[in-house]
Amino acid sequence: MSVAEPRRIVLFRHAKADWPQVTDHERPLAERGRKDAAVAGRRLAGTGVPFDLALCSTATRTRETWKLAVHELPQRPKTVYEERVYEASPGELIAVLNETPDDVRNLILVGHNPGIQGLAEVLSGSAEGDARERMTRRGFPAAAFALVSFEGSWKTLEPGVATLLDYWAPSE
Repeated sequence: MSVAEPRRIVLFRHAKADWPQVTDHERPLAERGRKDAAVAGRRLAGTGVPFDLALCSTATRTRETWKLAVHELPQRPKTVYEERVYEASPGELIAVLNETPDDVRNLILVGHNPGIQGLAEVLSGSAEGDARERMTRRGFPAAAFALVSFEGSWKTLEPGVATLLDYWAPSE
């Protein structure tokens, strides 16, 4: 593919987690989280974006979110469980994304707040329609996602180069 073709990234926050007596990394999804993850998957399928790669935090709640959401997609992308996504800052997430091979056009990143929300905000130099206003008003609740687009190679991904195309969050 040409690096001039737009690339799309979905920044997907894990669904609602439970709080049992386990470490933060091992927290599972709550019942509501399991429902919202599937709904988010259907909404992701509705974007029509064919994902080439999914980068997912190794935390239990992100792996469970992705497992439920991916079943709703028309085609399953290659999935890489990346420990650097857990508790990552926006800058650390950009560093991970910069390593993406250029044959990947569309990617989904399944992670945690505040990193995922911060990344959506810092990448989006512009926005279409009311996507930014909706994201600002709603914040980034569990199972929310932002769809951004940029042109160039993954190595050129940096703050302000992307356009926020869409934002979605489950109703509460």
